[in-house]
Amino acid sequence: MLGRASWMRLPDIIGVELSGKPQPGITATDIVLALTEFLRKEKVVSAYLEFYGEGSTALTLGDRATISNMAPEFGATAAMFSIDAQTIKYLKLTGRDDELVELVETYAKHTGLWSDDLAKVEYERVLKFDLSTVVRNIAGPSNPHKRVPTSELAARGISGVVENEPGKMPDGAVIIAAITSCTNTNNPRNMIAAGLLARNANKAGLLRKPWVKSSLAPGSKAVTLYLEEAGLMPELEKLGFGVVAYACTSCNGMSGALDPVIQKEVVERDLYATAVLSGNRNFDGRIHPYAKQAFLASPPLVVAYAIAGTIRFDIEKDVLGHDAAGKPITLKDLWPTDEEIDAIVASSVKPDHFRKVYIPMFARSEEATERAEPLYDWRPQSTYIRRPPYWEGALAGERTLSGMRALAVLGDNITTDHLSPSNAIMMDSAAGEYLHKMGLPEEDFNSYATHRGDHLTAQRATFANPTLKNEMVRNADGSIKAGSLARVEPEGKVTRMWEAIETYMDRKQPLIVIAGADYGQGSSRDWAAKGVRLAGVEAIVAEGFERIHRTNLVGMGVLPLEFKPGVNRLTLGIDGTETFDVIGERAPRATLTLVIHRKNGERVEVPVTCRLDSSEDVSIYEAGGVLQRFAQDFLESAKAA
Repeated sequence: MLGRASWMRLPDIIGVELSGKPQPGITATDIVLALTEFLRKEKVVSAYLEFYGEGSTALTLGDRATISNMAPEFGATAAMFSIDAQTIKYLKLTGRDDELVELVETYAKHTGLWSDDLAKVEYERVLKFDLSTVVRNIAGPSNPHKRVPTSELAARGISGVVENEPGKMPDGAVIIAAITSCTNTNNPRNMIAAGLLARNANKAGLLRKPWVKSSLAPGSKAVTLYLEEAGLMPELEKLGFGVVAYACTSCNGMSGALDPVIQKEVVERDLYATAVLSGNRNFDGRIHPYAKQAFLASPPLVVAYAIAGTIRFDIEKDVLGHDAAGKPITLKDLWPTDEEIDAIVASSVKPDHFRKVYIPMFARSEEATERAEPLYDWRPQSTYIRRPPYWEGALAGERTLSGMRALAVLGDNITTDHLSPSNAIMMDSAAGEYLHKMGLPEEDFNSYATHRGDHLTAQRATFANPTLKNEMVRNADGSIKAGSLARVEPEGKVTRMWEAIETYMDRKQPLIVIAGADYGQGSSRDWAAKGVRLAGVEAIVAEGFERIHRTNLVGMGVLPLEFKPGVNRLTLGIDGTETFDVIGERAPRATLTLVIHRKNGERVEVPVTCRLDSSEDVSIYEAGGVLQRFAQDFLESAKAA
């Protein structure tokens, strides 16, 4: 886009051999949650995964897409399936022209990309996964790879005694039940299953609990069309799952406000309130400010939990309610058969649904193609689009990598939501206080993600997650205190993170972040890199980086450094009172030296790996970031011309 190639190191290509076929009643979501747990354990970060084997032929393209779209959750760069009859079937189902469908098949067969031609491919590393072992699953309470079989909820301490006091919400109350996300709503079998379960629940006279805020946010309008064709949309609406949007909602922290009465009870009773959603991410603090934790589940399970009303409910065994004859109703009484799901997919999901949605979307009108004014008229009071500061001062490429103070010392599995949350902005947050001063009423604060075009709002999200655990901030008993907190050095004063950042910015103090393994899990979240750069962070030293976030750090001119195996913040005794230098010539994967200056005057030199992985990374970093690299290229070419 900016006139330069996008470079990457040649990745590890790992074969994933699938065997067996899913048991009856198992959804694509169940499979993907099991695979996410499995692949995280197998450490496939930055790899390309190629799925094959007799098990893959049993998966529809919708099932495969559900798996592939979870690649960020298990850390892979890509998760791919070869072209086969299922691919052709999907192209026809979704309304592609016959000529295009024929071309895809002909091309794949002539170029050796058809699945039969790839049967004898050899991989340096092969992982094996048996689809027949997959059971009904949820994941949580705070990571997508923390799978829990629904049959083991009680044993894992998730389900338990279901409180049923009249007029009161129970412990573990599900306050958000959302069928959402591109990962799960792209799959017709998932959506039809949810509609059928809702129909069966309605027949039995079951209702969702009154404290549950339910919603349906498909990724495509085609979903609504085939649910209407099947007569299932009214069934979902009756249980409270009406369409609220065709976009990211609950899975991206945009569930909207709770009923004030519900919110008041959650706060006053300090309830353990939860969310259940068919999303792909459930990091702490992401889904809703008042949902302490969240669980990922298939769309039909989301409907079931809306009826149950609490995560303490044993969804496999407990009674959801009683029908008109007084018969107790459990999940197995509501769950549709695979044959019924497949029959409705065959009769109700039609190519014309996709044509109606997508052909007009890509039609170009004369009005849309007229030349627009090339320069944007910046509005100084906007909290959504503001002229960014990336060309100014220290952000134009000046970094010292010396005398750096620790802004945070963090543990393992720090997500991009810890670094820059996307959820709703609260009044008592740094961003909320700023928007209030700008004259916005609280109901218009929206989410952090929607303000990413205004750096003055978005940078106040840096480390603003209320579940963050900065090891520099401790309770009296020595335990780590959760919250958006920092300790300003050398004074040792504990403040809110934003106040610490402002203090260091005023001092022009260069900063560093020290972290554990798998730093930067989750979605791209550009502000996870932009925020730390604007705060003055010049380097991140961690035991390992997620692929996307490492790339974003380089693009913002932040130096990613990796501890050597067996060395980390704990073995080095880093407590945040130190200052740090980085010395050595920066080159792809070079060994540099992290110099630690302790408070007692001791100097420690630690070898670290420079995670500028290519010469292009080095070029971008040395320029100060991708925008600065582009500007320098542009000026040089203009000068030459």
